[in-house]
Amino acid sequence: MSKRASARHGIVHREEKSYLGYFGWPTVCRTPEGELIVAASGFRNSHICPWGKTTLFRSRDDGQTWSMPEIITDTPLDDRDAGIISLGGKNLLVSWFTSDIRVYMKMYKGSSVWKNAVALWNKELEHWQGSYTRMSDDGTSWGEIYPSPVSAPHGPALRPDGTLLYFGKRFANIVKGKYHYSTLEYGKGDIEAWTSKDGKKWKQLGTVPLPKDWLHDNFNEPHALDLGGGHILGLIRYNDYSKKDAEGYVFTLLQTDSFDGGKTWSEAKPLGIHGAPPHLLRHSSGALVCVYGYRKKPFGQRAMISRDEGKTWETDIIINDRGPSGDLGYPSSVELADGSIFTAYYQQFKKNEPCSVLYSRWRLPPA
Repeated sequence: MSKRASARHGIVHREEKSYLGYFGWPTVCRTPEGELIVAASGFRNSHICPWGKTTLFRSRDDGQTWSMPEIITDTPLDDRDAGIISLGGKNLLVSWFTSDIRVYMKMYKGSSVWKNAVALWNKELEHWQGSYTRMSDDGTSWGEIYPSPVSAPHGPALRPDGTLLYFGKRFANIVKGKYHYSTLEYGKGDIEAWTSKDGKKWKQLGTVPLPKDWLHDNFNEPHALDLGGGHILGLIRYNDYSKKDAEGYVFTLLQTDSFDGGKTWSEAKPLGIHGAPPHLLRHSSGALVCVYGYRKKPFGQRAMISRDEGKTWETDIIINDRGPSGDLGYPSSVELADGSIFTAYYQQFKKNEPCSVLYSRWRLPPA
């Protein structure tokens, strides 16, 4: 039986009836002053649509109250999967990627209303399709937009030495800055580790070996944490909706480790759980906390905990199992001053509503 965390739940932002009231794929950070900031893709119509924008929400009381959404990026394309980290002081870094939704138009009933928006994209795709970062040195104004070599939902992570680690998936169909509509002739994107001193220019560290009998392009949306001493632990989402395992369709995590600062990696190994994508946090107790979305009944958010640097995991700790549907997840966490964990994620608050940005505040269960 799954263990249940002691948690209370709340709302970062909810729009019950708005046509553009869908908000998803959030990330939370905590500044040195204790402010919580959540970044999310917002003012959307659905999971797939052309109108996503990168939005921020702020709380100065540990999540009890939140600001209204502020838009910080709005490219001509669909802006998705907003990541955010505190770089110290008032410095922030936000990440996101843009999506060419034309491949999905026949799959979605609302595709007819996309036509006017998508018709304007032809001249924009080559310039805007990709993964990006943007920084602020005062927490409120935002500077130049910089391209990133890889993409991951929660963006780069801050390493103990103050540099950035971006553990993500490469856009294989962006070659020398030029976007190509089909990925077929350009191969599949690898899971790679990159580093940067400033978030503007990136240097590749290494590439993760993936199991040969798995679908290469189905590895995506990873996250990694630098544990110090050269050890970096990475977790990777894998999904295959055409196959089923004991937990239903294959929707799982694999683990890879580097012991030389990201230059070489172990072959990714499956953890045997249902749930993804991952977000890793080092708790002050020393425990590693990974949160992930759980997309089978009871729908919700779960966690797994390692107290031995990722050698073993206690899995399927229930944070929230009240989700009305499987359109949910992408949780991320920060530790609050009292040692509790604040986890932000997207999920419907009630059935037949657009997805909202919600949160749970919970504590680690006893070892």
